[in-house]
Amino acid sequence: MTHGQTIVVAGRQVRVTSWVSSPNSATDTTAKLGVATFHSLPAPPAEPGGRVQSTGQFFSTYHAGVTLRVLILGGTGEARQLAARLAADQRLDVISSLAGRVADPARPAGRIRIGGFGGPAGLAAWLADERIGAVIDATHPFAAGITASAVTAAGQAGLPMLVLCRPGWQAGPGDDWRRVPSMAAAAAALPGDRVFLTTGRDSLAAFAADERRWFLVRSVDAPSPPVPPRMLVVLERGPFSEEGELALMRTHAIDVLVSRDSGGPQTAAKLTAARRLGIPVVMVDRPPAATAPTVTTAEAAAEWLAQASGLSLPEMTP
Repeated sequence: MTHGQTIVVAGRQVRVTSWVSSPNSATDTTAKLGVATFHSLPAPPAEPGGRVQSTGQFFSTYHAGVTLRVLILGGTGEARQLAARLAADQRLDVISSLAGRVADPARPAGRIRIGGFGGPAGLAAWLADERIGAVIDATHPFAAGITASAVTAAGQAGLPMLVLCRPGWQAGPGDDWRRVPSMAAAAAALPGDRVFLTTGRDSLAAFAADERRWFLVRSVDAPSPPVPPRMLVVLERGPFSEEGELALMRTHAIDVLVSRDSGGPQTAAKLTAARRLGIPVVMVDRPPAATAPTVTTAEAAAEWLAQASGLSLPEMTP
């Protein structure tokens, strides 16, 4: 963020006159060192014998009654749906791992681990140390690096692994989509001058050299440089409504939308709004799919876990 730029906080536009970075030291340290902080929600229960489960580490010993420990690589709505489903079964010890890139992430049910593993080797060692019985990667469709590490680590540890990835979007009648293979290709193929960027704060470097166009940038947390010199940042978290997206695009006279093919209903309203306004959409394609068994719903992931573990799990509640 630079002097003179404008951001929107709680619905109000604020011009930045100074920018002081105040990172979360624990998160930054874990990102650099490949270790993690841990959180337990709700408060840690007492284990048999009176020992209290620590919020600072996990124990390799299973709790009484637990027959399987499951790692969910999360951060998506599907990951939270699955965690809620599995954590309700007392035979399962569910650990959700979050990357820590969002300052205030939505919290899944069960126990939570925040931070990196130190690559595939570090993850494989952690899986063995914590006696994980199955791995489900339910990260963002564009988190290809994390998925690749999980596939490698699960293979090294000899564990069953599944990818839970929601389907991508499909263009319909009236849509004007321009598909591109990368963010750099998107920056080179913008057909308008007032751009609505919905590709996340980590993607802005690809557009930082564009001094001609004006950008409306939406992200959960404020972006860091390099960023486009002419931009307005809106800090919001989905889901978004169609009418709200229409109003936002009209207010800022948007003439092109840039989106990653993330899929899912939470952010799909922008595509319908673009269709109604006749605005072209530059759609960034997903990275190549993982070479692992893949399902598209939390229900299908729960069914896979039941088959892989031999446990009979109750059906999910709508």
